[in-house]
Amino acid sequence: MAILQGKTAIVTGAGSGMGKAIAHLFAQQGANVTMADINDEAAKTAAHAAGDHHVQAVQADVADVSGVEDLVAQTVAAYGGLDIVVNCAGVPQSFTSVEELTVEQWDVMMNVNAKSIFLTAKYAVPFMKRQKSGSIVNIASIAGIRARPGLHAYCASKGAAIMLTKALALELASEQIRVNAINPGPANTPMIEKFLGEDETEKEEGIKTIFQESVPLGRLIEPEDIAQGALYLASDLSKNVTGEILNIDGGRGI
Repeated sequence: MAILQGKTAIVTGAGSGMGKAIAHLFAQQGANVTMADINDEAAKTAAHAAGDHHVQAVQADVADVSGVEDLVAQTVAAYGGLDIVVNCAGVPQSFTSVEELTVEQWDVMMNVNAKSIFLTAKYAVPFMKRQKSGSIVNIASIAGIRARPGLHAYCASKGAAIMLTKALALELASEQIRVNAINPGPANTPMIEKFLGEDETEKEEGIKTIFQESVPLGRLIEPEDIAQGALYLASDLSKNVTGEILNIDGGRGI
């Protein structure tokens, strides 16, 4: 039997990269999956690529209260319940000095990378409490525990995601709802370029010297690596695991 047979999951940021890989793996493992993304076309394309599995695409702004409430409602209406939420939607920060970062940029970073986790929990947890089970997996970042200059807002938002994970794990344990997080290291996704400047040559060199060479195992993290970790944390394979932060980073966080 598939690992997630009969389960229903929401995966945010599912239009590309890690979110897409997670949603596709969950579907392959038997789950009903809502693939949510702020980019409606990307979500639909990614859902179509999942093949004949039980998958639906939903356009959603995870930093918007009504958008998240509607996302949860659409999922429950389509599949009759909700067992898993994977918060994968996120925004990066290019290297910026603190005096140059705008308040608006700070707010976007905190809203998408941290506030969204609060919102999905707020609207998903009531359904999980009714069934006395559930799993929430938050995609944080190794930057949440290993600071870098010029990434202050990103580091702060991911640090918030990590502590929110732990606090929710304690709060919801009595309801048999588990909450865990994954800290990806530098990943081979389109987002990695957004941490760098605009020059293409500098981007290529930066990915190699700033990211790849900083990973002890010597290679970037692939979206499928994160998907496998999310599958473990979302499923009964980790039924006694909660409040944990799983580094999938090639050793960069050591």
